[in-house]
Amino acid sequence: MEPTAVVFDLDNTLAVTRRDRQTLLDEATDAADVRPIDRAEYLAAHGEDLASETRAPIFDSIIDEGDPGAVAASYRDAIRRDLAPVDGAESLVRDLRTDYRVGLLTDGPMRAQHDKLEHLGWTDLFDAAVVTGSLPAGKPDERAFRAILDALDVEPAETVFVGDNPTADIEGAAAAGLVTVQVLRDGETPSAAAHATVSAESLVEELRGLLAAQTRL
Repeated sequence: MEPTAVVFDLDNTLAVTRRDRQTLLDEATDAADVRPIDRAEYLAAHGEDLASETRAPIFDSIIDEGDPGAVAASYRDAIRRDLAPVDGAESLVRDLRTDYRVGLLTDGPMRAQHDKLEHLGWTDLFDAAVVTGSLPAGKPDERAFRAILDALDVEPAETVFVGDNPTADIEGAAAAGLVTVQVLRDGETPSAAAHATVSAESLVEELRGLLAAQTRL
């Protein structure tokens, strides 16, 4: 079946921070005067609490002292200052919308993810955008993928999902019946669940080629 829809992940797929997230997290904890938090510790807590308005509950589960709301606000501001679109990402989405339904499915608290879209000027870029903070579960749960499919009014088999995370994005989308394209950075190994791959450095050009040659997906 030829694809009629393309759904993107946001973070590290269509948009990236100029500096690494550990550096931004360190800035946030320092500004909020709480103990340093390792990025792996944050990600573990983040994965356990995707359905929320802000990151405050995530930080509340990590720190014993200090204001989790202040850490959440500081981290949100740090990311906002550093976040930039992948070169050509916006024009890619606009061009794809002439031939496909185009959606966004992004994990995270509502305020944090919508703040990113506002910063990028992308609040109206997609036919539909779903932030998992509004759902009972985030990726890789099938309910997250069903939410964006329902919003776009498309079926899994006719939908291409583009993301970087091998578990949340690629394994989750494949299990939900979507066609998967994994975004790879240097040294990364493709997931067995990826139907195709593109390099992060050439995402726009390579994805255009894959979609043009639909039999390769």
